[in-house]
Amino acid sequence: MTTTASIVAAEENILHSPKRRRRAPGSGRQRALLGTLRWVTISLFLIAVLLPFAYMAMLSVRPIESLLRNPDQFLPAWNELTFDTYRTVLAPVSEGGQGFLTFLGNSAIVAISSVILALLIAIPGSYAIARLPFFGRRQVSALFLATYLFPAIVIAIPLFVIFTRLGLRGSLLGLVLVYTAQTVPVAIYMMRNYFETVPESIEEAGLMDGLSRIGVLRRITIRLATPSIMATGLFVFMIAWNEFLFALLFLVDRRPLWTVSLGLAQLSGSIEVPTTVLMAGSVVLTLPIIILFFLTERLLTGGLTAGAEKG
Repeated sequence: MTTTASIVAAEENILHSPKRRRRAPGSGRQRALLGTLRWVTISLFLIAVLLPFAYMAMLSVRPIESLLRNPDQFLPAWNELTFDTYRTVLAPVSEGGQGFLTFLGNSAIVAISSVILALLIAIPGSYAIARLPFFGRRQVSALFLATYLFPAIVIAIPLFVIFTRLGLRGSLLGLVLVYTAQTVPVAIYMMRNYFETVPESIEEAGLMDGLSRIGVLRRITIRLATPSIMATGLFVFMIAWNEFLFALLFLVDRRPLWTVSLGLAQLSGSIEVPTTVLMAGSVVLTLPIIILFFLTERLLTGGLTAGAEKG
């Protein structure tokens, strides 16, 4: 091949080759900068969230003598690690402990019962607001959220009087009723928004196949809305597990029925309880919420409605 023929072939290749996309000047540097900022933000967020819990956990496994000698030391020495603080926190009072195992059981009963009751009320309520036409539907939805905006202390004294007359003060049942009433409005508001995203065509297909409205709710809508129901249940559980004001108001004179938040407040107010035992109690209070979140994380983030209309 001659030189002229080679040049002509090269020109033809250039003319017929696909056009290369031109990148905007500085786009690579912008991507690199945004990538760096993303990792810096994630790192700062993790430090802000995990550092207090890590410091609390480190203090809970140190002897009080070591803490008093070196209060600025973050990591405990390997030969100083001890879990006696957790034994002291969890052991019954009759054995010299703080009785947190009983408090954990009471909190679990209250929180789980509140979740079940709240979901039993909120699921049909939110479905009715999302799907069924009735007069004042939008106003009712707004009122549900508005009731949650009142401070808890406003209703604390009236509830104290009413529950005393009904004989519910000093019982876990009264606490369950309060937490259920406190969380149902937000639960309805949260699930109503999710129910509205479920395609109505799927429910109409179920109705055409002979299902009743209750059957559609039970066999179709609830299954598609599982992530929202799990998120709402976790929200109710966290409120019931960490709540302190009503637990103090209703159960302060019934120590065997104390919840774990009330027990922790009792530890923090005592000058006889070492700081390391208080930190162990804080870890015991926090750990169930963290474990529950990671167990349900997949359901919370999963999109069960993806591709629901296909097929």
